Amino acid sequence: MAAGVGMRGLGRQSGALKRKLQSPHGNPPVKRKRKLSVNTFRKGATEADRREEASSSQKPVPKKQLTDKQNESQKSRPFIKTSSLFKNNPDIPEIHRKEVQQVQENVFTTDSFSQLDLHPHLVSTINTVLNMCSMTSVQKQTIPVLLQGRDALVRSQTGSGKTLAYGIPLVQSLQGMESKIQRSDGPYALVLVPTRELALQSFDTIQKLLKPFTWIVPGVLMGGEKRKSEKARLRKGINILISTPGRLVDHIKSTECIHFRRTQWLIIDEADRILDLGFEKDVAVILNALNAERETRQNVLLSATLTEGVTRLADISLNDPVSISIADEIQKLPEPASQTDREASRSSNCMEQENFAVPDTLQQYVMVVPSKLRLVTLAAFILQKCKFEKRHKMIIFFSSCEQVEFYHELLVKVLSGGSESEQAGHSSLSSASLQFLRLHGNMEQEERTEAFQEFLKSKTGILLCTDVAARGLDLPQVTWIVQYNAPASPAEYIHRIGRTARIGCRGSSLLVLAPSEAEYVSLLASHKINVSELKMEKVLASLMKDNRFKLHRPGRKKSCGKNPQEVRERATVLQTKFENHVHSSEKNVQWAKKALQSFLCAYTTYPKELRHIFHIKSLHLGHMAKSFGLRDAPQNLTALPTAGSKRKTKARPKRSDLLRKTHGKRCLAEILRSEYSSGMDTAGAKVKKKKKRKQRKAGNQQIPT
Repeated sequence: MAAGVGMRGLGRQSGALKRKLQSPHGNPPVKRKRKLSVNTFRKGATEADRREEASSSQKPVPKKQLTDKQNESQKSRPFIKTSSLFKNNPDIPEIHRKEVQQVQENVFTTDSFSQLDLHPHLVSTINTVLNMCSMTSVQKQTIPVLLQGRDALVRSQTGSGKTLAYGIPLVQSLQGMESKIQRSDGPYALVLVPTRELALQSFDTIQKLLKPFTWIVPGVLMGGEKRKSEKARLRKGINILISTPGRLVDHIKSTECIHFRRTQWLIIDEADRILDLGFEKDVAVILNALNAERETRQNVLLSATLTEGVTRLADISLNDPVSISIADEIQKLPEPASQTDREASRSSNCMEQENFAVPDTLQQYVMVVPSKLRLVTLAAFILQKCKFEKRHKMIIFFSSCEQVEFYHELLVKVLSGGSESEQAGHSSLSSASLQFLRLHGNMEQEERTEAFQEFLKSKTGILLCTDVAARGLDLPQVTWIVQYNAPASPAEYIHRIGRTARIGCRGSSLLVLAPSEAEYVSLLASHKINVSELKMEKVLASLMKDNRFKLHRPGRKKSCGKNPQEVRERATVLQTKFENHVHSSEKNVQWAKKALQSFLCAYTTYPKELRHIFHIKSLHLGHMAKSFGLRDAPQNLTALPTAGSKRKTKARPKRSDLLRKTHGKRCLAEILRSEYSSGMDTAGAKVKKKKKRKQRKAGNQQIPT
């Protein structure tokens, strides 16, 4: 106790001594009124802190000056969301693929068209107008068979010249008829094709072949054109009629002047695609109309793949046909003695078509990319191939029309437009040279034709499209095919990559897969399709060549080489540009959400045998939202109309090419409420359910007993 009292006494003396030392005259110091600061109450605040606080309080800095300083510091330190573009991504699995021997077809032969028994003017036209001297393998095997008047079932790889394989014998047959063909005679030949663009292309090829034979008139019928003008052309007369099935059925039912009394040829090109698009009933109507007026004719079916549906169509439309498969020898299809034999031969044919022929000049690649990085990786690949390397012509396939529209607008604004591309310090080759075009089924016909013709004539450019451009189109000088969304079958994969490496030219293809979809590579290998892996990091490194995406930091040394950290920073800058554009207006945000929903709907339409690879529960909604330029997972996708909900307006919204069935959206609404759909708010749906229950109970109570 005594020790404690002594210590307190010493404390008081030292305190008094301090006060005397602080006052020069020995008087107690005058208390200064000052504002209390945080440092005054801060535990363990030093005397220096308090003096600094006092000096700052004596000379207050104006608020405006403070804000100016803050703004300057913010400008010197560029704000960039490094948020989570390279964080929390799933591991990219190793691609384990078996080296398989691809089925090869020899595209060209040494035989010339002059060796065939053709009209000299026709041979001259082929050599001069079409610039072809030697026949392809499919032409060498098909033309003599068709000149003999036989029916044929032709299977050959895409880009092997199947249009001329039937076009040359068709023109040779019609020009050599004893009684000269009159325009008013009507159709002598009917050519069915699945899409409008293929109809225009086939019409152009036939028109060139008919250059010496001006009395034979070709014509085209397709959706989107005016029926009135088509009816006028039918009245005048069309000798070679090229049409899509739906429009032809429309005229068969509504146009009186159309007839098939003299029709001697029926050619069904891309037969499997015609059936895939749901035209089987339309083809049956056309066959019935043909048989009603003329039973005998020459029939030809052509396709790169022969499915069970095509085999079934061949059974009902072909008469004692010759099967021409370039990978095999020509063989005559025997007529089965019984129904059992017919079914057995059909199943064996389908098994034979499991392996697909791929041009040996085509290099195929696959790239596994986490969902969040899909958009920046696609943009980096476009810049690498179409800007920094030699000029390329590229086609990018998407699974829905809404995605094509959204990504076209986004890439045009960010990569090839705006004042940013004109800033100092960017590379010498301007991104404005990038030309983006789009093609899908919801476009007006005039717009579709214009885009198709423009891409056809251009030497460079990027075409964003759906599978409407996957069949039969001969687009010259296409060097790269990018499948941003994986196709629904290996056959569809073959048709997509068939837009490049045509008629002996070189080409490349890239398939973009998520880590959960890597098993698709093994599926392709089982069909004798070889793909090599392309690393995502190699593609992103191309951003180092574009200074628009450089993160400027004061005092930073010039980067040398491909620094992985700087590559990530540049990718994040590019992602931020995409997100800033999307979030610049509410309209753009809604557009992005609509495109995201269309992707999810398309994802639910993969066939059952591929569901273990493409299952919607394996998708992370928040990560997928990043690939559409959205900063967070949208919370109101479930509020959009589903198949079972009542719609306020009677007008049906435009839908994507693949989404003709309604079960996709119903399934989507259920999945979006699952645990995998991060960021989704299901509280609103629960409240609506409770309200409905209360309304039902109230209604039951009002019903008189």
